[in-house]
Amino acid sequence: MLNVFVEITPFDVMKYEVDKESGYLRVDRVQRTSSLPPAIYGFVPRTLAGARVAALMDGAERGDDDPIDVCVLSEQPISRSEVVLQARLVGGIPMLDHAEADDKLLTVLVDDPLLGHIRELEEIPQVIVERLLHYFSTYKLHRGAPANVTVGPPYGRRRAESVVSAALEDYRAAFPEVGTRAP
Repeated sequence: MLNVFVEITPFDVMKYEVDKESGYLRVDRVQRTSSLPPAIYGFVPRTLAGARVAALMDGAERGDDDPIDVCVLSEQPISRSEVVLQARLVGGIPMLDHAEADDKLLTVLVDDPLLGHIRELEEIPQVIVERLLHYFSTYKLHRGAPANVTVGPPYGRRRAESVVSAALEDYRAAFPEVGTRAP
């Protein structure tokens, strides 16, 4: 199980992101396309896409130095951000953004009445995976500018687990003092 901090919901037309210095949620940008996020979107706390995460992705020169991104699938929509939920890891989508590894993990909400039984990527309805692939291949498009994002074929739970392990190690390497402080 993963704890996921929710940054945006399928109803948000703004892209929110946690400010690394203050810890508050801030507006990152207005979504430029008419696509709304097809899933609950957030990150795994105390992870970091650094050198270890980048080493897992072909073509990545470095990680994006952000926590690992997560899409949470659920039958029931969650309409508010800034909550923590528990999700089960089932796969991921590799994304290169300006040569930076920016994986999007795929999870299902624990105990979800419709999707909670899913354990592997192949069990997710194909149309949902297609929506996620389309969203991530277009959500950073700017009119008249080249797309600097490459989205690869989705991968299964085992590779996703490797990404999480690498991101936890990258975080511990970057912030060794955090593990010694009380939360």
